[in-house]
Amino acid sequence: MSAEAAPASRAVGLALILIGMSAIVTSMGISLDQYGRWGARYFPLGGSVALMLLGIAELWGKKPSPAIERRHLPAIGALLVLSLVYVWSISAFGYLLGTALAAPLALYIFGVRNPIGLAAAATLCPAVYHSIFFVALGVFPPLGKWFDLLDVIGGY
Repeated sequence: MSAEAAPASRAVGLALILIGMSAIVTSMGISLDQYGRWGARYFPLGGSVALMLLGIAELWGKKPSPAIERRHLPAIGALLVLSLVYVWSISAFGYLLGTALAAPLALYIFGVRNPIGLAAAATLCPAVYHSIFFVALGVFPPLGKWFDLLDVIGGY
């Protein structure tokens, strides 16, 4: 470990490693597809490994991490709340509507204010992600308990 690494940098590195390891274990719990392939595990597992590697890089980095800028904390909190609402909305209204609502809100949190760009995100993100995950990769989409747009447009 670098002698220059600040205690906050070490804490961030260790947290990323622990979260990554937990996410790897959780990702391995995702069921295999009907053909016995990993299918839906690939992306969560890749992200989990990336988190762990980022934690290792943070621990062994030569420069300490910059101090957290407190002005970003409201956006971080809003993104956390949005992620929880997004997961809930997918379970209630299905993937397409949940993503159509969450995508422009996430972009808004990151500073996008153009109404055309936000509207494009509301339509393009669900369509593109649906095409990649559920059509090209064959992952079964999470269906909404209360309502699902796929029932209306004749999807899965």
